[in-house]
Amino acid sequence: MWMIRAGRGGENVDEFLKDGVAAFADDRDLGQIPTGVTKDDLRGRFAKVYPDEKEGSRESWASQILRFISEIKVGDDVVTGDRDRRRYVLGKVKSDYQWNSSNAAERHYRRVDWTHEVSRDALSTASKNTLGSVLTVFKVNADAAKDLLQRAVPLGKLEPPPIAKPTPSENETEDEALEMLSAETFEKADQFIEDQIDKLDWKEMQELVAGILRAMGYRTTVSEPGPDRGVDVFASRDGLGLEEPRIFVEVKHRTQAIGSKEIRAFVGGRKAGDKCLYVSTGGFSKDALYEAERASVAVTLINLPKLRQILVDFYEKLDPQTRALVPLKQLYWPIVNVG
Repeated sequence: MWMIRAGRGGENVDEFLKDGVAAFADDRDLGQIPTGVTKDDLRGRFAKVYPDEKEGSRESWASQILRFISEIKVGDDVVTGDRDRRRYVLGKVKSDYQWNSSNAAERHYRRVDWTHEVSRDALSTASKNTLGSVLTVFKVNADAAKDLLQRAVPLGKLEPPPIAKPTPSENETEDEALEMLSAETFEKADQFIEDQIDKLDWKEMQELVAGILRAMGYRTTVSEPGPDRGVDVFASRDGLGLEEPRIFVEVKHRTQAIGSKEIRAFVGGRKAGDKCLYVSTGGFSKDALYEAERASVAVTLINLPKLRQILVDFYEKLDPQTRALVPLKQLYWPIVNVG
């Protein structure tokens, strides 16, 4: 079974059904693609017709349209999504690849006999997750295909799902699956954010830390390149250090862990009331942690995971220059019902 999306949100699904097709949109017209085309040929076409698009996007499109042209066979099952009606429509492929010069939304198409539909609400969480891929064309795994076929009804016969509370066992199964998916998603997001932070150079890392402190309500001064006497960023409420707290910041962007020697050198000469912040993307040794605990002034140690967490917590308050260092997009995730 193949998923062929009818536009980003299924906005072309009515046209798919009316025209009896499944299609790959192409607003600038790559032209008719010959039988036996290779991926290299398609890469070249996309580069010529869509030169302003990212190379990664063109690579993905080339892979998908090649599958649409070469891998899908007459008689294969096909499914497309209809987000507005919360359903999936199923059919069978009836023709090889064809080209339409006059309709950008159905530029590259195959004839399809659309016969059945399935309510999204009737599917398992695993199937919903599989069908949620952002790709336009992909092969549906066997479990999701079986789930769709077993729950399919003839077109026009789909009834609204009954309003009934699932049994506790169903609730538990759905919640466990959603929780597992949530944990995996957010773990990956945390790692990707840390990857982006770690790509910054030493100067950008100092600017990132200074920007976070500004988001917290402080005014900051970042040391110029050269000897900094152990202070990369200075922060205070008034920006002059006349008001407490006065925060002295050292930023080390490297893979090696910071040891006790570096902590002693950093806090040496600080006065009562001074606050010290040591940021190390390489982490801290046990001796460094002990040295910070017994220091005569307040010392806070921040490793890469902690820096990522603080960045996320204050991201909405960051100035545009600091956000540009680590561009992020907010993700909303449903809360699992409890009890």
